[in-house]
Amino acid sequence: MSEIFERFPRFIQEYIYAHNWESLREVQVAAAKTIFESDRNLLLTSSTASGKTEAAFFPILSELCEDPPASVGVLYIAPLKSLINDQFYRIEELLSESGIPVTHWHGDVAQSHKKKLLEKPRGILQVTPESLESMLINRSNDLVRLFGDLRFIVIDEIHTLTGSDRGNQILCQLARIGSLIGYHPRRVGLSATIGDLQTAADWLGAGSGRATDAPVSDPGKIRWRLGMEHFYIGNAKTEQAIEPREDTSAPAPPTAYDAGYSYMYDCVRDRKSLVFSNSREETEYLCATLRQIAKLRGDSDVFLIHHGNLSASIREEAELKMKDEDVMAVTCATVTMELGIDIGRLERVLQNQSPNSVTGFLQRLGRSGRRGQPPEMMMVFREEDPLPNTPLPQLMPWELLKAIAIVQLYIEERFIEPPNLRKLPYSLLFHQTLSVLASSGELSARRLADRVLSLSPFLHVPKEDYKVLILSMLNNDFLEMTEEKTLIVGLAGERLLRSFKFYAVFKDSEDYTVRCGSDEIGTITTPPPVGDRFALAGRVWEVEELDIAHRLIYVKSVEGKMEVSWPGDYGEVHTRILERMRQVLSEDTVYPYLKPNAQKRLEVARHVARNTGMLSHSLVHLGGYSWCLFPWLGTRAFRAMRKIIASKSQSFGITGVEYEGCYYITFKMSRGNDYELISTLAEEARTDRISAHALVSGGEVPVFEKYDDYVPADLLRHAYAVDKIDAESAKRRILEIEEEY
Repeated sequence: MSEIFERFPRFIQEYIYAHNWESLREVQVAAAKTIFESDRNLLLTSSTASGKTEAAFFPILSELCEDPPASVGVLYIAPLKSLINDQFYRIEELLSESGIPVTHWHGDVAQSHKKKLLEKPRGILQVTPESLESMLINRSNDLVRLFGDLRFIVIDEIHTLTGSDRGNQILCQLARIGSLIGYHPRRVGLSATIGDLQTAADWLGAGSGRATDAPVSDPGKIRWRLGMEHFYIGNAKTEQAIEPREDTSAPAPPTAYDAGYSYMYDCVRDRKSLVFSNSREETEYLCATLRQIAKLRGDSDVFLIHHGNLSASIREEAELKMKDEDVMAVTCATVTMELGIDIGRLERVLQNQSPNSVTGFLQRLGRSGRRGQPPEMMMVFREEDPLPNTPLPQLMPWELLKAIAIVQLYIEERFIEPPNLRKLPYSLLFHQTLSVLASSGELSARRLADRVLSLSPFLHVPKEDYKVLILSMLNNDFLEMTEEKTLIVGLAGERLLRSFKFYAVFKDSEDYTVRCGSDEIGTITTPPPVGDRFALAGRVWEVEELDIAHRLIYVKSVEGKMEVSWPGDYGEVHTRILERMRQVLSEDTVYPYLKPNAQKRLEVARHVARNTGMLSHSLVHLGGYSWCLFPWLGTRAFRAMRKIIASKSQSFGITGVEYEGCYYITFKMSRGNDYELISTLAEEARTDRISAHALVSGGEVPVFEKYDDYVPADLLRHAYAVDKIDAESAKRRILEIEEEY
């Protein structure tokens, strides 16, 4: 360790002394060894607040100081603007002493700031994938000057990128830069939550020609303050604790809300807190509700909001106030505050309903507990009070069960979801075809195919499939063939390229910008008529004027609270979570983090599950022709199971197939019985008759990604079968269900 410390330049040593570090951490030693003693890539994964940023940049800055590069030396790529704005503030003093400049580059950064880098490219460039795509297309002639002596590429929060189009876009960008400058710089990936180190390491190094080190650090003993409480919506029963008040002798404050909202308010009252919800809709509604409770009680409105549809100024206000030690603030947020922003003295995280993954849980929990304190999270669950005639599957508190399963999986196994790598990313293939051609001017079909299909995300794409895509792009004017038989961007392709939205490969909508006077509030998808009201930024607005041509909505602020909706999905759930949910129902374990209401709700759910036989028989008769299947499968395998059940509609008279999340499938069956259905399915599961491709009908056009609308339907069906349907897991589950009979 001492030889590593001695290798650091004087300003890094002084930084370590000034912060009273008695020794380097395990992750910092491992990172320095890889960077100093090899030419390999590095995947650095350790818990939140373990010093990953310092671990990566101490040796990187040392290398840059020993041999200053003649261009930008480090390209730092992060998935969020807020992460870029924040990431280096902790080591700002260190960077200033080094003399190595840091430049932010994304859509909210002023052109004057970017111009300085263009005039004198050096130091560290922090960029989003979208801004890097813009540089590849619009500044292709500058790239060698900008990156000709690039040494390191640091990709932050790579768990959000592996397997996604956005992550694969980065791999394409790095390969294209490497081709231009004649070599592939070393890559460093950072994350607190990696489920499969080897898979993530292979992904990080794909196409770089370098091996990737992924040192394993001891996760240490779990130190959490964790609680879960449950409420029925609109229920203010005396047996439900309305507020977790410390002074129980004082009269309870007035509330016009159900017990769950009141409890959430008191959880964060007088505490600097983050309140997470799983969607923008829930975030908006909860923020407005908390503000109303504050007004009713005569408390100060300390509630802020943060999600992707808000203006940069509103998001930045929340970030700055959360970092300010002297400001008491509570921010309601989506995933945009889940990643590595260091908020400092954050006292509590509140989670509205369950996170969707172990990864999400750990990331959100890790926002608190810095500065030597254990992380602290309270999860609150609200559901409708079931009526006597409520169907069986709706009697289960699915969100509570999922949260318990997520926590137990990590406590018991340190389980984190492995990356879902995609083999046939055709939407990205369409995008990169246009991008490569736009930056090149023109290419022969053979050279275009060689250049695009050599990019690591497309190594599984058959050449015949790419030929089909190219012909479709020609027929639809996205590409054009010149008299010399070369390919150039066509008129339809030019229209796409002219929009700044082309640089992003994630789905967006044609949003309308909302303005109140000179203030930009954010964006919404559909413009309401003049006089109508809608919710945004935790407040309600009345439309005063519409400028449809310029996609502008002018509003004034009004009192009240409304719901709002955006298009989108909430991600995938892993099969291990569903399996552990089943175990939660079947075991008698008393989980110490459950508060009284949550414990009672779980006891009721366990009683119902055992009495109805849903744990011993996955296919349960609900009466008459109605049946319910509990597959206990994650998103991709559950999708396959739904299709398998629907495929028997004719032979078993199956109709009305419905489902909720990955929890259950209900249907009517007018012919045959449960044993006959399962026996038939099991017989087919032992053969090749059930396969992912067989489950995709010829009439389906499965559109998931941004540019899928421009991809031929046959290719979409092929990709859907390969990347979105897990038929093998569904078949194994069917054979397990057969054994129940």
